[in-house]
Amino acid sequence: MQPVHYHVMQSGYGKPIKMWTHGVPIEDEAKTQLTNIAQLPFIFKHIAVMPDVHLGKGSTIGSVIPTLGAIIPAAVGVDIGCGMMAARTSLIADDLPDNLHGWRSAIEKAVPHGLNFKGRDHGSWSNPPDVVDKAWLALKPEFDAICEKHPCLKNTNNHKHLATLGTGNHFIEVCLDESNRVWFMLHSGSRGVGNRIGTHFIELAKKDMERFFIQLPDKDLAYFPEGTEHFNDYVQAVGWAQQYARQNRALMMANVSTAIQAIVPKPFTVDVEAVNCHHNYVQREHHFGQNILVTRKGAVSAWPGQLGIIPGSMGAKSFIVRGKGQLEAFCSCSHGAGRSMSRTAAKKRFSIADQIAATEGVECRKDAEVIDEIPMAYKDIDAVMQAQTDLVDIVHTLKQVVCVKG
Repeated sequence: MQPVHYHVMQSGYGKPIKMWTHGVPIEDEAKTQLTNIAQLPFIFKHIAVMPDVHLGKGSTIGSVIPTLGAIIPAAVGVDIGCGMMAARTSLIADDLPDNLHGWRSAIEKAVPHGLNFKGRDHGSWSNPPDVVDKAWLALKPEFDAICEKHPCLKNTNNHKHLATLGTGNHFIEVCLDESNRVWFMLHSGSRGVGNRIGTHFIELAKKDMERFFIQLPDKDLAYFPEGTEHFNDYVQAVGWAQQYARQNRALMMANVSTAIQAIVPKPFTVDVEAVNCHHNYVQREHHFGQNILVTRKGAVSAWPGQLGIIPGSMGAKSFIVRGKGQLEAFCSCSHGAGRSMSRTAAKKRFSIADQIAATEGVECRKDAEVIDEIPMAYKDIDAVMQAQTDLVDIVHTLKQVVCVKG
């Protein structure tokens, strides 16, 4: 029998809510949101809540939502397929230069990212390189088929966004592990095309609820019943966006590796067995004798022996983990530390001086535009890891020395 460290929060007439949050604070608004989800008639058995849980749009971030016969587009969200990739190199700490600004600059040149000062997207390719063109050609046929039914999805910058980072909490890092080995790690998803797919289908689901006179505790919990046209269309589109996201990370990792190899005198290799995992996605799985849909909104798959990534915030530790296959958690774990305050609150509370102190020893931006990502705006990653010892084992502990933010 596997040990379990959750407690149960009852949800009135809804399904149970099993929470791996011992020692980690959770705001009342997130509890209300979880209760709303648990009332839905198609929730299967129970909801599993990870220790990084916090308020989201429609559904909480840090939750695992199993469904039977329906799917909730807003539970997946608009950053479809967002996730992590990490690869160990053959370099060690002694191979790093004293000043890492050159490494950061090389990565920033190799991967389009961020916004310009007027807020317009310059995190895309003007002329995508050949490797991006080739990858897009492989993705394009299914996307064209999706667009035949949903032509509004065509108006995206999807080709030029492939192999680019984005903004917000997306990042690329150079890290050292517990043995002073050098790792590359990055966080991104399906970029603009995933956002458009998510937004489009969330609105379609809301219209379907109105059309069928279905009342919900939160309109963002609008869903598609299985077997309906929009259900099938969404499953196809979200699956495609998740492929795009995985490919996006793999291309960026290749470009980062090439960029650093070009400036490091010592030849080195990058582990081909890299970990590449989603943490905002939905897929069909088999649990408790049933074939169901599992939506992980800010959660990582952690089947027995499966490797995953749990990043901390800027300046904090991150972890490569191995899943224990905890059945009650639907074989899942947290996707990070989880925010403890909003971006707006963080910018009001902390200063550039706070950001500089919190990221000491890390080659990264330390200006006012990244204060919302300050480590103190997140939960304590050590407490988060302690709360899920029955979900994963820690394989490697990483600490960043370079961080590129969008």
